[in-house]
Amino acid sequence: MTTTPDAVGLDPVDVQAAVAALARARSVTVVCHVQPDADTVGSGLALALVLHRRGVPVWVSFAEPAELPASMRTLPGVRYLVPPAEVPRAVDVLVAVDCGGVNRLGALADRIDGAATTLVIDHHRSNTRFGAINLIDPSAESTTSVITGLLDAWGVPIDAEVAHCLYAGLVTDTGSFRWVRPGTHRLADRLLATGINGAEIARALLDTHPFGWLTMLSRVLGGARLAPGVRGVGLVYAFVRAADAGELDSEEVESVIDIVRTTAEAGIAAVFKESGTVPGRWTVSLRSRDTGPGAADAVDVARIATGLGGGGHRFAAGYTAFGSPEDLIAGLLNALG
Repeated sequence: MTTTPDAVGLDPVDVQAAVAALARARSVTVVCHVQPDADTVGSGLALALVLHRRGVPVWVSFAEPAELPASMRTLPGVRYLVPPAEVPRAVDVLVAVDCGGVNRLGALADRIDGAATTLVIDHHRSNTRFGAINLIDPSAESTTSVITGLLDAWGVPIDAEVAHCLYAGLVTDTGSFRWVRPGTHRLADRLLATGINGAEIARALLDTHPFGWLTMLSRVLGGARLAPGVRGVGLVYAFVRAADAGELDSEEVESVIDIVRTTAEAGIAAVFKESGTVPGRWTVSLRSRDTGPGAADAVDVARIATGLGGGGHRFAAGYTAFGSPEDLIAGLLNALG
């Protein structure tokens, strides 16, 4: 096994176990989390490209929504994506990527029972370690960073197609490199050196929206509210109702949190997104920021989300809730204390 700077946060024993499981696999299913982002899809497709080249049948899927968000449809390897109904019931290895818990697999959680081995690859500190093998690095910027360390340990070269998928997760989970650690830019440079167009990848994933997104924003942001006394740093929140979202992809709705979180008067931000298919169900995105000693740097939103049935990172987390908007706000305020 080769240890690289990108794999420093990984347990060598876990890495060896993951490499061994994938090396001997004769069939692999890769499950991404529901409402997929570029980190989970990029991780899944990077693995699929590598496994396919080794002659291993591989299926990549996510439970919902029905279609891959438009911004990710140019990622290499999308041909290995299949609808949930086409995911086999029995495989040698099932790999869950960027999934902090079984609940993030959605309806595909039932495929775990048919897998001879389950491998979880993730970077969420709140991960429940539900796999037989758990390759978790909470210090990693993205799950694609963890995948990079795994491929290095496996001795698999990273070409432009694989690098494209890995960079997609890196650029999105770091917020275009706003949230980095030592080694982040070194990894980005390594991936860019394969010849991928980093600017075009970032533009497609982060800076392109349909016109309807503007209309949705005008309605949602007009209803945003500020609670300045919460936790001593303030909470800003907004609701995205199903009628506001209309026909927009889930990724357009998810992007609202990145605008709401810029509010100067609040150290904590929340966006409640109504399900268009399940009455009363909302997915909630939480963000916090470090505004100095004793302020929002003490607010661990992963802890808050975990207490509400979700999980995530210290400064970015989420959960699912049911009820009216009033119930949701009351529940969050109670959790925040």
